[in-house]
Parts: sequence; C-alpha cells; structure tokens
Amino acid sequence: MSSIPAVTLNNGRSMPQVGFGVFQVPDAETDAVVATALEAGYRSIDTATLYKNEEGTGRAIAASGLPREDLFVTTKLWNTDQGYDAALRAFDTSLAKLGLEYVDLYLIHWPAPARDTYVETWRAFERIRSEGRAKSIGVSNFQPAHLKRLMDETDTVPAVNQIELHPRLQQPTLREFHAANGIVTEAWSPLGQGKGLLDDPTLTRVADRHGVSPAKVALRWSIQLGNVVIPKSATPSRIRDNLDLFGFELDSEDMSTLAAMDAGERVGPDPDTLS
Repeated sequence: MSSIPAVTLNNGRSMPQVGFGVFQVPDAETDAVVATALEAGYRSIDTATLYKNEEGTGRAIAASGLPREDLFVTTKLWNTDQGYDAALRAFDTSLAKLGLEYVDLYLIHWPAPARDTYVETWRAFERIRSEGRAKSIGVSNFQPAHLKRLMDETDTVPAVNQIELHPRLQQPTLREFHAANGIVTEAWSPLGQGKGLLDDPTLTRVADRHGVSPAKVALRWSIQLGNVVIPKSATPSRIRDNLDLFGFELDSEDMSTLAAMDAGERVGPDPDTLS
C-alpha cells in the first residue's frame, strides 16, 4: 500500500490512485483473481451490482486476512435500482453480498437521464453516507450537466466521478469541471478494453522510448494527470505488471504526444442515452 500514491477526496478521506477492477470476471473466478490482486499489492477493489461478482469479491477479501481498514472497496448501483427506496434496498443487498459492514465508496453507475431518478437516488446515497455505511459517495459516467444538477439540488458534491478515460477519449472539459469542483476523476477502461489502443503506433513509440509496455504508458499518463485508474486483468502477470507504474516518468514531450491522441472515441455507451 505504501508504494501506491493516494488521492484525497473532498471529504478528507484517502483513495489509492491505482485500483483493481473486476468487470466481466465471473463470480466463480473472482475469488482467485482478487486474491492475486491483493497479493500483488492492490488495496482498492472496484466491483458493481451489474458485474454479478460482489459475492466472489467479498469472499476474496475475507480470505485475504488483510485488515479491513487497509482496503478500499467500491461498488455501484445499477440503473434499474435507481430511486430513493430502491437504492436503499439495493445497497443493503450489495453490502450483504460483499459480507462487509461498510464500503469505502458507493457510486451511481450511470445517470440514466431518461429515468430522471438520479437526484432522488443521490438523496438515498446521502443517507447511506450519513449512517456510515458508505464512507464516501460518488457517481460514474456523469456529464457536467448531470453533476451540476446534483450540486444545485442536493447538499453533497460527489467525491468521485468514474468515467471512461484513455488516450483516445481524454474528456478534458469534464476533467476541468471535476478539478473546479473538487471531484476526483477515476478512469475506467484506462487501457481501452483491448480494442486497438495498445497497438497504436504513437503509444508504442513512447513505450519503446522508456522500455516499458504500452499498457504501462497509458496508465502512467492517466496517473500523471492526477486521475485514479482501475485496470482490469485476469492474467496474474498482467495484474502485477499493471501495478508496476512508478519506476519511470513521462516527460512533458511524452504528455504532449499522448494528448494529441485524443479522438473522442468511446468503447462504452454514451452516458446521455444509456438508460
């Protein structure tokens, strides 16, 4: 844990800058995958109701023997559970599946604007946080307009917005909004979900210059921007490799080169239309 830098959230709590995501890991395999990540040194684990592996994540945490206070556990509310009462029920279910007394971060997974329930959902999140069952609360995939509405109509600024972010989708306007309002940017799919990003000649050229993998460059780029990253892999060697990011540094020329890769290309859904 000491080798992984932390960011400070707007409520004063700390969050590791590198975490481990379990998206698309089957529940039956999650125990072993999360155990490998914890053994490698990860202390932040990111799951969600949608992933259907909260139970496996919880089993791995329990089996690890690590003190609960050394871990940072995130889960997320799915769209069909939005609404005040439904969100409270869904959180109880997630907590039971994880086998935990609290989570460190609870996120609204998508704004789902067509449902128009994220504000009342957020009020349920405020209650969960006030009860100490989620130490911090945040959102995922929210656009500036969604964030502004939460801030205008409720009492709590989200601690985190977890968004798709990688060199081909850099979201500068959204990141600027976060910085201006004390919201931490957390990058999901920081490696572009294996859809060609790591073969990009610009990225490979920077990687060759430093004698590291393109994946390390993509992750290091995001870290140097101040983001939290949650790379996902089920391969033990890659799990360890994705954490080994602090033995080199990208210079200003590298950062400018990577900034020029932004093409606004999503690998995931559009937050304005997903419901």
